[in-house]
Amino acid sequence: MTATGPVPPLPPALPVLGSRKPSHRERVAEALRAALIAGELRPGDVYSAPGLAARFGVSATPVREAMLDLAKEGLVDTVPNKGFRVTAVSERQLDEYTHIRSLIEIPTTVALAAGADAVALRALRPVAEEIVTSAAAGDLIAYVDADLRFHLGLLALAGNAHLVEVVRDLRRRSRLFGLTALVEQGRLQASAEEHLEILDALLARDEDAVRAVMTRHLGHVRGLWAAGAGAGAEPGA
Repeated sequence: MTATGPVPPLPPALPVLGSRKPSHRERVAEALRAALIAGELRPGDVYSAPGLAARFGVSATPVREAMLDLAKEGLVDTVPNKGFRVTAVSERQLDEYTHIRSLIEIPTTVALAAGADAVALRALRPVAEEIVTSAAAGDLIAYVDADLRFHLGLLALAGNAHLVEVVRDLRRRSRLFGLTALVEQGRLQASAEEHLEILDALLARDEDAVRAVMTRHLGHVRGLWAAGAGAGAEPGA
């Protein structure tokens, strides 16, 4: 079965390590990852490169190349003569991803309270506000895109490029099937506003507050994943 749900236009290019501008193929890949993470591209459904290209308003070549990149990452499987099938994620995998993110992101972010440049922290506020705006509008792809830019931008302030790439990979493998339900219930806004709380606590140099908000925030993220367990995630082993 080929899915025909909406896929929005390409978002702004996500920052990559270094100064090189992302290629069109990379922008398409990031947009597809955002749609996948937000649950817009569903596990088990098959998507053709020409079909996605038409909805993105681009040629099929960068879409096909981007989907091959996602296949190498294990996010989709190639279906001969049809396209690409989105892979499912088990509850156990989601638990493991959350655990690893907690081990990395909480202490790293707490450490930023002591030494991160205030100007650099304030520069992330427009991105945090974009997350809130996207949540209010129910724009899930924009929400995931801005959320990724915020968290990776925050972690980048620690000066460890490898750490940023590890978290980027973990986020790519995640699924947020519960986002649509949270938008309908008006609950996504609260999670979005936690990004502003994180910045405020960092600028106040309050390590305890940073730890508390980050712990609560990542707990909410796992809750979002759990909310979608019946909508595509496989049961844990």
